[in-house]
Amino acid sequence: MNAVPWSTHAVEIRGDTVTKRYRTGDARALLDREWRALTLLDTHAPGLAPAPIAVDRDAVPPTVVMSRMPGVPLRGAPVDAKRLSAMAGALDTLYRAVPHDRLVRVPVRPDHEAGLIARLRTWHARKPSPGAGAAVREALREGMDWLERRDRAGVPVDPVPVFGPGDGNLANYLWDARTSRIGVVDFEDSGRSDRAFELSEITEHVSGWVDGGFDATAFLDCFDLTAGERIRLRECRRLLALTWLFILSFEDPAHRRNPPGTAERQAGRLRELLG
Repeated sequence: MNAVPWSTHAVEIRGDTVTKRYRTGDARALLDREWRALTLLDTHAPGLAPAPIAVDRDAVPPTVVMSRMPGVPLRGAPVDAKRLSAMAGALDTLYRAVPHDRLVRVPVRPDHEAGLIARLRTWHARKPSPGAGAAVREALREGMDWLERRDRAGVPVDPVPVFGPGDGNLANYLWDARTSRIGVVDFEDSGRSDRAFELSEITEHVSGWVDGGFDATAFLDCFDLTAGERIRLRECRRLLALTWLFILSFEDPAHRRNPPGTAERQAGRLRELLG
């Protein structure tokens, strides 16, 4: 999810290589997920992600060196139909890339459904920041009520596993105008997941709508989802939208990462998804 971009690592770019140094307490876990993703994708979908060059788990801080991907991030500018189609194609390749017998040995990605729900219950015990208005607080209450009803109903979950990058930030999708292709970067939170959850991670990430220009409906229409996946997609989008509302509700008004009113807009998005 990477709710606080770039907080977990420092990046150094030199020519055709990128060096990432992991700075948080779980630095080795971040590094291991990144390195596993790079090596798997280099084997099964070369060119889609950076190529792994070197890893040093014992360095202080731990370090990964990878190739530099060409292109510019999708975040911050309108994503036209050509880029949207290329992004969907890249993700379809990524989701299918890792063979099943190898994928089942990959750990579930952080903040997948069960972990995310546990996190939301912890956050629910906290108070939003003083700047969170009545609309935000009411939407949080409605969201948690929905989550409790959902748990009592026992929504069946039996999704087909895929390899998921684990971060929906549009900054991680690089458009290469020379080839009209999308490359994918940043795999710190990657792991085994399912397609509906990963697509929800993207459509509900604040980067997809706070800047404008990303058509979530057109993006999702690029995928041939099963009836079960569509039901799961609706539930996962609600879950991810609620997650982002909590994140935004905790923002310090004196040190905002997003424009004023973002939390209120997110409250409206969640209520719309809840129907």
